[in-house]
Amino acid sequence: MNASSNTRMLYLVAIIVIGFNLRPAITSVGPLLGTIRDQIGLENWSAGTITSLPLIAFAVVSPLAPKLGRRLGNEGAVLFGLILLFAGIGIRSIPYTVSLFIGTAIIGVGIAVMNVLLPAVIKEKFPNKVGRMTSVYSTTMAIFAATASGITVPLATGADLGWELALLSWAVLAVIGIVVWIFVLKQSSAPKEDQMELSDRSFNDSNLWKSPLAWQVTLFMGLQSFIFYVIVSWLPEIMQSFGFSVSAAGWMVAYAQFVGLPSTFLAPVLAEKFSNQQGIVLGIGGGATIGFIGLLIGGPLPLIFFWVTLIGFAFGGAISLSLAMLGMRARNGKQAGALSGMAQSIGYVFAAVGPLLIGLLFDITNAWTAPLIAIITVCLLMTLAGLGAGRNRYV
Repeated sequence: MNASSNTRMLYLVAIIVIGFNLRPAITSVGPLLGTIRDQIGLENWSAGTITSLPLIAFAVVSPLAPKLGRRLGNEGAVLFGLILLFAGIGIRSIPYTVSLFIGTAIIGVGIAVMNVLLPAVIKEKFPNKVGRMTSVYSTTMAIFAATASGITVPLATGADLGWELALLSWAVLAVIGIVVWIFVLKQSSAPKEDQMELSDRSFNDSNLWKSPLAWQVTLFMGLQSFIFYVIVSWLPEIMQSFGFSVSAAGWMVAYAQFVGLPSTFLAPVLAEKFSNQQGIVLGIGGGATIGFIGLLIGGPLPLIFFWVTLIGFAFGGAISLSLAMLGMRARNGKQAGALSGMAQSIGYVFAAVGPLLIGLLFDITNAWTAPLIAIITVCLLMTLAGLGAGRNRYV
């Protein structure tokens, strides 16, 4: 294996390791939220803030991450994000209210930097394999997100670690990431094409805000995030309205995420094989819309199970396809980073607003009909945005 092959293999490992780290620090908290609230003495609203703080950090920091990438280099900025993640996990595990919130905010900042700049690294280092590389890290991200949700409580109670050490245990992944990305930083050098980018004054971040294509990519990212976080937040309540027990309704959320893993992997791989991705968008949007229409109509439990399967499969693909488009709609790493910052900033605003809006609709109507109609409408808007974003164009 020559030096070039060794470098590509190092970057492949490094990208997978980032996938390990993008979600467990967040998804591990939810199952322990009640325990943390009771032991520290938080109010319910402030306990809920623990889960929303990272989303706020994503929205605020995402537009700034490309500037950090240009200052430190994308690899250096990703390493900085890992260090912040490690520090945040450590601070959050100190059982005091102030350290809990400060650590959570730092975690959000660190992950936001990695979220935004990883598509730029992929575009730079694997310009002809954006879809495949996005498949690798998005699938890894999804697997570890679901795994962290499942095993953190057994670590806290079964292994008798308590919530502090159970959450701290996910710092091991950050340490592995830091070590790998130190090697990456030693290997990286500014290629000539990137130096040309820096001297190219025809493009800057503000240009994106005037680009219809950039807005279509952003809206596709944002609207799929809206619905995904609605699924995570409210699908258990919707399932209970169909007669599922509390426990079974919770498992349906986990099932919806796991059934989406194949499409999480396949969507970017397929996207890379076509000159445009509009057909894939129609499949994803159509499947999601039909699934939610099914929940609106109702039916016997086996049919409800089928609708949830359809929804989970559709949104597994929607997440990874939206990430792949960040690279596919950009000409180079600089544009990919800027587009990623724009799309993820607005995307996580949608993610934060979605559960609140759907919850408000339910409070007003005391039924799931109006919220489901709203979700179906968002599915249709997402599909329209995706059809624009899926064209074979560059921002």
